[in-house]
Amino acid sequence: MKLHPPLPLLALALAATALFAPARAADSGFKPIFNGKDLSGWEGLSQFWSVQDGAITGQTKNQADLKANTFLVWKDGQPANFELKLMFKLTPNNDRNQANSGVQYRSKVLDSSSFSVGGYQADIDSTGKYAGMLYEEKGRGIVMGPGEKIRITGTSKDAKGKQKAKVDKLGTPSAPADILAIYKLGEWNELRIVAQGNHVQHFLNGKLTADVTDADAENAPKSGVIALQLHVGPPMTVQFKNVQLKTLP
Repeated sequence: MKLHPPLPLLALALAATALFAPARAADSGFKPIFNGKDLSGWEGLSQFWSVQDGAITGQTKNQADLKANTFLVWKDGQPANFELKLMFKLTPNNDRNQANSGVQYRSKVLDSSSFSVGGYQADIDSTGKYAGMLYEEKGRGIVMGPGEKIRITGTSKDAKGKQKAKVDKLGTPSAPADILAIYKLGEWNELRIVAQGNHVQHFLNGKLTADVTDADAENAPKSGVIALQLHVGPPMTVQFKNVQLKTLP
């Protein structure tokens, strides 16, 4: 005779399976690119970057510390189509509550001595005004506002010769107020970036904050480095942990 587990135990086992199976499925294909112990596989200015409490930590103590934005660069790949997810915490160590950072992708190192980087950036700031939007460092600059769906159709130049994106706004799937409501200021937040072909998306704590089709064939980056930003300005601390990457076809 085949024995069956008591119904309460069976129900508990089924509930546990339902709880944990989706998490395992969601994590399928992801590989950590930060070991949680040291900066192996990453490169930047050592006076600004360290590992503290299991997190990559970028920190300035005085406004004069940095003359320009600097980056910590992942050295082990230049992915094209991928999904990247991580946790971040941004702390302004100043009375202006001013701090800014970002996650670069499909980017390039412009100066290896100062670790200047240009390319796509998922923006992060201490007020939530820019959190989650797409910015192009050393390129077309601000191309959208948080929560917008856009199509970049080309590039023009302003009176000073600076590149400026031509953009069609296709809607606002996530209102800025809704994004601000789920952004945990000064606490740990999850950022997820999906890049496939000329379509990129950013998600902040699960909410879509950028949906961009970059049809500017001449200027749209196709692949490049992943890097973490420490922004010029008042003293601040930015931390990153649980950095995971999944390659997409």
